[in-house]
Amino acid sequence: MSDAAPGQRDASRGPRVMRVAELVAALRDAVESAVGRVWVIGEVSNLRRAASGHCYFTLKDDLAQLRAVLFRGDASRLRFELEDGLEALAFGEVSLYVQRGELQMVVRELEPRGVGALRLAFEQLRARLEAEGLFDPARKRALPAFPRAVGVVTSLHGAALHDVLEVSGARWPSLPLLVAAARVQGEGADVEIVEALQMLASRREVEVILLVRGGGSIEDLWSFNSEVLARAIARCPVPIVAGVGHETDVTIADLAADARAPTPSAAAALVVPDRRALDERLLRDQRRLAAAIDAQIARARARVAARADALRHLSPAAQLAAWRARLARSADRLRGVLEAQLADARARLAIAAGQLDSLSPLAVLARGYAIARRADDGRIVRRASDVARGDVLAVRVAEGSLEVRVTDVRPR
Repeated sequence: MSDAAPGQRDASRGPRVMRVAELVAALRDAVESAVGRVWVIGEVSNLRRAASGHCYFTLKDDLAQLRAVLFRGDASRLRFELEDGLEALAFGEVSLYVQRGELQMVVRELEPRGVGALRLAFEQLRARLEAEGLFDPARKRALPAFPRAVGVVTSLHGAALHDVLEVSGARWPSLPLLVAAARVQGEGADVEIVEALQMLASRREVEVILLVRGGGSIEDLWSFNSEVLARAIARCPVPIVAGVGHETDVTIADLAADARAPTPSAAAALVVPDRRALDERLLRDQRRLAAAIDAQIARARARVAARADALRHLSPAAQLAAWRARLARSADRLRGVLEAQLADARARLAIAAGQLDSLSPLAVLARGYAIARRADDGRIVRRASDVARGDVLAVRVAEGSLEVRVTDVRPR
């Protein structure tokens, strides 16, 4: 009997004898050494997601197929939904799964072919939410014609807020704007936007909300393609107008909102009434109403004249005089009713304008109040403890602003 150990070749006894584990391990080492890390093009099929979060699937083409695994950590970084039939470009190492003796590829990165990962993720989410009816026009709500106050969700440092303030100031300066600051790009920005929407929706005076930011790449606007944000927009009890990016940019938030505007400025124009246009409309209505009154009076006088001519030949002078008096009183009553209606319309407009003016932050300043901000970072000073001696403050009053230095701090 030979003393050669298993796995060692005895030249006198023929082929080498190996254990299965030794052979599979040797094959694995050979495959990993010969192939290394590679990019592989193939179609995803037989996709299975394990409870552990790992994804198991097959990469195939017309001539061959290869088992593949995408572990949970790498799968969590995908920006799109992995699905059967997707043609993909996979990067990783080819190895042998020792326990089963199966050739497999451990995928580290995966990209869809023919379309970017972000664009694919957008289309997948859009199709899924559209199938749920989230974008259904029947679900969208009408915007208020004369909102008591308008909420704005955007970054305090972007051009979008400046555009909204400029449009609002030109159209109806006294309309209150409540701004809830949120980051509009980057990881976690969608959560901040949702929190800002919820905060504004809780304010009873806010009757419509603007969700705005300036233009950018698809990566810059990606926070607005969040499923969490889309569902928050759909649940919001207050109508939302989205003005994200430029006219050619379309996000999931645009599709979920009650109305979409091509730019932040256009979004503001949708919800802020144009006072000058309303004044011109009122003037036109007044002129049309006056013309209608004059026309009715003229027709009434014509009827009086016609009847007077008839009565002149058919009735005594007393009856003719009575008819004339009766018709004159009717004309006076008609004029009185129409003039009263005109006065009532003017009064209602004056009340509405007064209510809007009373809600204006400028009206508060006109009563002697002021707004103090720290000169270094622009934060509003609400408590004496917010400042220290020597701090410089910018104080806004009804007419102009002041720059002051704190000489003493007296907390309550």
